[in-house]
Amino acid sequence: MFLRIPKLLNEEQIAAMRRSLDLDTAPWVDGRVTAGHQGAAVKRNQQIEELSPLARELGNVIVAELERNALFISAILPHRVYPPMFNRYGDGMHFGTHVDGAVRLIPGSSNKLRTDLSATLFLAAPESYEGGELIIDSDFGSEAIKLAAGDMLIYSSGSRHRVNPVTRGMRIASVFWIQSLIRDEYHRAQLFELDRTIQRLTELQAEPESLVRLAGHYHNLLRLWTEL
Repeated sequence: MFLRIPKLLNEEQIAAMRRSLDLDTAPWVDGRVTAGHQGAAVKRNQQIEELSPLARELGNVIVAELERNALFISAILPHRVYPPMFNRYGDGMHFGTHVDGAVRLIPGSSNKLRTDLSATLFLAAPESYEGGELIIDSDFGSEAIKLAAGDMLIYSSGSRHRVNPVTRGMRIASVFWIQSLIRDEYHRAQLFELDRTIQRLTELQAEPESLVRLAGHYHNLLRLWTEL
Protein backbone atom coordinates (compact mmCIF):
# COMPACT_ATOMS: atom_id res chain seq x y z
CA MET A 1 0.00 0.00 0.00
CA PHE A 2 0.95 3.64 -0.44
CA LEU A 3 -0.60 6.32 1.73
CA ARG A 4 0.48 9.95 1.69
CA ILE A 5 -0.44 11.97 4.75
CA PRO A 6 0.06 15.65 3.93
CA LYS A 7 1.16 18.21 6.50
CA LEU A 8 1.46 15.88 9.48
CA LEU A 9 3.73 18.56 10.93
CA ASN A 10 3.23 22.27 10.46
CA GLU A 11 5.95 24.76 9.48
CA GLU A 12 6.59 25.81 13.08
CA GLN A 13 7.08 22.21 14.22
CA ILE A 14 9.39 21.45 11.31
CA ALA A 15 11.49 24.55 11.97
CA ALA A 16 11.81 23.66 15.67
CA MET A 17 12.90 20.10 14.82
CA ARG A 18 15.45 21.33 12.29
CA ARG A 19 16.95 23.75 14.83
CA SER A 20 17.42 20.89 17.29
CA LEU A 21 18.81 18.50 14.68
CA ASP A 22 21.21 21.12 13.30
CA LEU A 23 22.84 21.82 16.67
CA ASP A 24 26.51 20.86 16.96
CA THR A 25 25.60 18.91 20.09
CA ALA A 26 22.98 16.73 18.32
CA PRO A 27 24.00 13.07 18.90
CA TRP A 28 24.44 11.90 15.28
CA VAL A 29 25.91 8.39 14.91
CA ASP A 30 26.59 5.99 12.05
CA GLY A 31 23.24 4.71 10.77
CA ARG A 32 24.54 1.16 10.59
CA VAL A 33 24.23 0.78 14.37
CA THR A 34 20.56 -0.13 13.93
CA ALA A 35 20.87 -2.06 10.66
CA GLY A 36 20.60 -5.82 10.49
CA HIS A 37 23.01 -7.99 8.53
CA GLN A 38 21.21 -7.23 5.26
CA GLY A 39 20.95 -3.48 5.83
CA ALA A 40 24.45 -2.87 7.19
CA ALA A 41 26.01 -3.81 3.87
CA VAL A 42 24.07 -1.17 1.93
CA LYS A 43 23.32 1.56 4.49
CA ARG A 44 25.34 4.80 4.42
CA ASN A 45 23.71 7.52 6.49
CA GLN A 46 23.68 9.05 9.95
CA GLN A 47 20.99 8.96 12.61
CA ILE A 48 20.25 10.45 16.00
CA GLU A 49 21.14 8.02 18.78
CA GLU A 50 17.87 6.19 19.51
CA LEU A 51 17.92 6.38 23.30
CA SER A 52 18.99 10.03 23.45
CA PRO A 53 16.70 12.60 25.09
CA LEU A 54 16.55 14.48 21.79
CA ALA A 55 15.24 11.45 19.88
CA ARG A 56 12.59 10.88 22.56
CA GLU A 57 11.57 14.54 22.66
CA LEU A 58 11.18 14.93 18.92
CA GLY A 59 9.63 11.48 18.53
CA ASN A 60 6.94 12.33 21.07
CA VAL A 61 5.92 15.34 18.95
CA ILE A 62 5.39 13.06 15.94
CA VAL A 63 3.50 10.40 17.88
CA ALA A 64 1.18 13.05 19.35
CA GLU A 65 0.36 14.28 15.84
CA LEU A 66 -0.27 10.73 14.65
CA GLU A 67 -2.76 10.21 17.45
CA ARG A 68 -4.68 13.29 16.29
CA ASN A 69 -4.57 12.51 12.57
CA ALA A 70 -7.92 11.07 11.43
CA LEU A 71 -6.54 9.77 8.11
CA PHE A 72 -3.74 7.89 9.85
CA ILE A 73 -6.08 6.31 12.40
CA SER A 74 -8.68 5.32 9.81
CA ALA A 75 -6.27 3.85 7.26
CA ILE A 76 -3.72 2.21 9.54
CA LEU A 77 -5.68 1.24 12.68
CA PRO A 78 -2.43 1.38 14.67
CA HIS A 79 -1.70 -0.94 17.57
CA ARG A 80 1.93 0.00 18.25
CA VAL A 81 4.23 2.65 16.81
CA TYR A 82 7.99 2.26 16.97
CA PRO A 83 9.63 5.35 18.51
CA PRO A 84 10.45 7.61 15.54
CA MET A 85 14.07 7.65 14.41
CA PHE A 86 15.80 10.58 12.71
CA ASN A 87 18.30 10.24 9.90
CA ARG A 88 20.22 12.39 7.47
CA TYR A 89 21.93 11.79 4.14
CA GLY A 90 24.72 14.13 3.04
CA ASP A 91 26.69 14.14 -0.20
CA GLY A 92 27.10 10.60 -1.54
CA MET A 93 25.10 8.93 1.25
CA HIS A 94 22.45 6.37 0.31
CA PHE A 95 20.61 3.25 1.45
CA GLY A 96 20.68 0.39 -1.03
CA THR A 97 17.79 -1.92 -1.84
CA HIS A 98 16.53 -3.80 1.21
CA VAL A 99 13.43 -5.11 2.97
CA ASP A 100 12.68 -4.00 6.53
CA GLY A 101 12.99 -6.66 9.20
CA ALA A 102 9.70 -8.30 10.18
CA VAL A 103 10.11 -7.80 13.95
CA ARG A 104 11.87 -5.05 15.88
CA LEU A 105 12.71 -4.74 19.56
CA ILE A 106 11.50 -1.41 20.93
CA PRO A 107 14.56 0.41 22.34
CA GLY A 108 14.90 0.42 26.11
CA SER A 109 12.25 -2.27 26.60
CA SER A 110 11.58 -5.97 26.17
CA ASN A 111 8.61 -5.30 23.89
CA LYS A 112 8.63 -6.31 20.25
CA LEU A 113 6.73 -4.89 17.31
CA ARG A 114 5.66 -6.63 14.10
CA THR A 115 6.49 -4.28 11.23
CA ASP A 116 3.33 -4.25 9.14
CA LEU A 117 3.95 -0.76 7.75
CA SER A 118 6.92 1.58 7.30
CA ALA A 119 6.74 5.36 7.47
CA THR A 120 9.01 8.11 6.16
CA LEU A 121 8.30 11.65 7.35
CA PHE A 122 10.20 14.19 5.26
CA LEU A 123 11.79 17.06 7.22
CA ALA A 124 13.75 18.85 4.48
CA ALA A 125 12.25 20.84 1.63
CA PRO A 126 12.69 18.86 -1.62
CA GLU A 127 14.40 21.79 -3.36
CA SER A 128 17.06 21.94 -0.63
CA TYR A 129 18.75 18.73 -1.79
CA GLU A 130 19.25 16.72 -4.95
CA GLY A 131 18.91 12.96 -5.16
CA GLY A 132 17.71 11.21 -2.02
CA GLU A 133 14.47 9.92 -3.55
CA LEU A 134 12.77 7.08 -1.73
CA ILE A 135 12.39 4.32 -4.34
CA ILE A 136 9.80 1.61 -3.72
CA ASP A 137 9.82 -1.40 -6.04
CA SER A 138 6.89 -3.60 -6.95
CA ASP A 139 6.04 -6.14 -9.62
CA PHE A 140 4.59 -3.25 -11.63
CA GLY A 141 7.67 -1.02 -11.56
CA SER A 142 9.27 1.49 -9.21
CA GLU A 143 7.91 4.62 -7.53
CA ALA A 144 10.25 7.55 -6.78
CA ILE A 145 9.01 9.62 -3.84
CA LYS A 146 10.28 12.99 -2.62
CA LEU A 147 7.66 14.81 -0.58
CA ALA A 148 7.34 18.27 0.93
CA ALA A 149 8.68 18.83 4.43
CA GLY A 150 6.01 17.74 6.92
CA ASP A 151 4.45 15.18 4.57
CA MET A 152 4.62 11.48 5.39
CA LEU A 153 4.50 8.35 3.25
CA ILE A 154 3.35 5.00 4.63
CA TYR A 155 4.06 1.80 2.72
CA SER A 156 4.19 -1.96 3.27
CA SER A 157 7.26 -3.01 5.26
CA GLY A 158 7.70 -6.07 3.07
CA SER A 159 8.31 -3.97 -0.03
CA ARG A 160 11.77 -3.63 -1.58
CA HIS A 161 12.93 -0.06 -1.22
CA ARG A 162 16.02 2.16 -1.21
CA VAL A 163 17.16 5.78 -0.89
CA ASN A 164 19.02 7.16 -3.89
CA PRO A 165 22.41 8.83 -3.31
CA VAL A 166 22.24 12.49 -2.32
CA THR A 167 24.29 14.65 -4.69
CA ARG A 168 23.70 18.08 -3.10
CA GLY A 169 22.42 19.35 0.23
CA MET A 170 21.09 17.31 3.13
CA ARG A 171 18.12 14.94 3.16
CA ILE A 172 16.61 14.81 6.67
CA ALA A 173 13.71 12.56 7.65
CA SER A 174 12.11 10.59 10.42
CA VAL A 175 11.45 6.89 9.90
CA PHE A 176 9.51 4.39 11.97
CA TRP A 177 7.33 1.30 11.80
CA ILE A 178 3.76 0.49 12.74
CA GLN A 179 2.04 -2.66 13.88
CA SER A 180 -1.61 -2.48 12.88
CA LEU A 181 -4.53 -3.99 14.76
CA ILE A 182 -5.29 -5.67 11.42
CA ARG A 183 -2.47 -7.87 10.16
CA ASP A 184 -4.05 -8.65 6.78
CA GLU A 185 -3.51 -5.81 4.29
CA TYR A 186 -6.66 -6.66 2.30
CA HIS A 187 -8.84 -6.62 5.43
CA ARG A 188 -7.28 -3.31 6.47
CA ALA A 189 -8.06 -1.80 3.05
CA GLN A 190 -11.68 -2.96 3.24
CA LEU A 191 -12.13 -1.40 6.67
CA PHE A 192 -10.58 1.86 5.46
CA GLU A 193 -12.95 2.05 2.50
CA LEU A 194 -15.94 1.24 4.70
CA ASP A 195 -14.96 3.88 7.23
CA ARG A 196 -14.55 6.51 4.49
CA THR A 197 -17.99 5.60 3.15
CA ILE A 198 -19.56 6.00 6.60
CA GLN A 199 -17.88 9.37 7.04
CA ARG A 200 -19.09 10.57 3.65
CA LEU A 201 -22.66 9.42 4.25
CA THR A 202 -22.59 11.14 7.64
CA GLU A 203 -21.57 14.40 5.94
CA LEU A 204 -24.47 13.96 3.53
CA GLN A 205 -26.83 13.41 6.49
CA ALA A 206 -27.91 9.98 5.33
CA GLU A 207 -30.79 8.18 7.04
CA PRO A 208 -29.68 7.62 10.68
CA GLU A 209 -30.80 4.00 11.09
CA SER A 210 -28.91 2.94 7.97
CA LEU A 211 -25.79 4.69 9.24
CA VAL A 212 -26.05 2.84 12.55
CA ARG A 213 -26.36 -0.48 10.72
CA LEU A 214 -23.38 0.31 8.52
CA ALA A 215 -21.30 1.39 11.54
CA GLY A 216 -22.30 -1.84 13.25
CA HIS A 217 -21.07 -3.82 10.26
CA TYR A 218 -17.74 -1.95 10.40
CA HIS A 219 -17.22 -2.68 14.08
CA ASN A 220 -18.22 -6.32 13.75
CA LEU A 221 -15.57 -6.78 11.05
CA LEU A 222 -13.06 -4.86 13.16
CA ARG A 223 -13.87 -7.14 16.10
CA LEU A 224 -13.50 -10.21 13.90
CA TRP A 225 -10.15 -9.25 12.38
CA THR A 226 -8.40 -7.40 15.24
CA GLU A 227 -5.26 -8.95 16.76
CA LEU A 228 -4.12 -7.66 20.14
